[in-house]
Amino acid sequence: MLRRKPTRLELKIDDTDEFESIKKELEARKRQREEAESAGGVGGGDGALGADGARAALSSTAARADLINERIGFKPHPKATVLPALFGSLQF
Repeated sequence: MLRRKPTRLELKIDDTDEFESIKKELEARKRQREEAESAGGVGGGDGALGADGARAALSSTAARADLINERIGFKPHPKATVLPALFGSLQF
């Protein structure tokens, strides 16, 4: 049972041009990544990153999380977990 007419999407020439340019850019990045991996040596895999690569991956994910939090307006504040300070005024 339809209560309204289906929505129509129109594809414009600008949209197809933008899609093609983004597709070419992604293919170029993929090609560069494959060339860098093949130049790095055979059997690189995940272990080839080493400590510096692992730190870079962790920092990029942390930076990405910070960027997302900033974009949505989330500002995390650490909670004080010092229990004696919270209950120091109570006397039994």
